Amino acid sequence: MKIQEIREIIKLIDQSSLDEFLYESDGTKIKLKKNDKGIISTGGQSFESSSVVEEPKMVEVKAEPVSEIKEEVVVTEAKPVVEESSLHKITSPMVGTFYQSSSPDADAYVQVGSKINADSIVCIVEAMKLFNEIEAEVEGEIVEILVKDGQLVEYGQPLFLVKGN
Repeated sequence: MKIQEIREIIKLIDQSSLDEFLYESDGTKIKLKKNDKGIISTGGQSFESSSVVEEPKMVEVKAEPVSEIKEEVVVTEAKPVVEESSLHKITSPMVGTFYQSSSPDADAYVQVGSKINADSIVCIVEAMKLFNEIEAEVEGEIVEILVKDGQLVEYGQPLFLVKGN
């Protein structure tokens, strides 16, 4: 039996209305008496005590926070409100990775304000190591680019908003 378990038993006996407690297990014998001289026996050895129950000392522990919570406020530029009903959405025809240009050092196919035709290439979507050029299929002006370069896109996800002529 561990010392901590014995302390717990002493505490429980002290708080209860019992005057005597006897515990035997594997050759160990513990006998506790309350309000009288107590005898504690362990494996043939006996200890006499005038006070069996000793009050445990309280230790005060202060908990400190493990980490601080930081709040970040992101300020974005206000975009002009454009009615979406008059805009055409160019959507991704497949799941893949969106790229604005043919290579990292090349210029983007289109930018906000670019004029496009139905056969204009607006981006590339990479799927399974195949680079698929995406055509606008509509004439007009690019109003907004809805995804970031290198972002994973889903089938049918809007990529661009185009204001028709």
